[in-house]
Amino acid sequence: MASAWSVIDPLVDLYVEMARAVLIAAGERSAEDLVATQGHVLTVGDLCSTLAVEATVHHLDLDLGGLSPRGLAEVRRVLDGLLGRAAPIADDARYAMLGTGRLPLSEDEQALLGADAAALPLFG
Repeated sequence: MASAWSVIDPLVDLYVEMARAVLIAAGERSAEDLVATQGHVLTVGDLCSTLAVEATVHHLDLDLGGLSPRGLAEVRRVLDGLLGRAAPIADDARYAMLGTGRLPLSEDEQALLGADAAALPLFG
């Protein structure tokens, strides 16, 4: 969808409006309530997590600085969950970029991850 825009401002406005609507609706429900979106059914908590991870990763894509430590922690929690263990990558932002396929693993990172290196990227 982003490629349809020649400038980012309308896309940002659309995203902010959608995120605000989701957060307002989420505030009125339990984290365990089920919601349907984009052909999937998930809990309100998982939807909020998905939005936080998406926003954090795209913030990294744009290299804007000022990342939310809570957002990075959520990205790490999700990536570790997909990996099945806590990854030994110390830097949260680097792990986010590696875990989503935005950067290749260095030889040292491949050695740290061992067999788990083949699982990356965990999502893209």
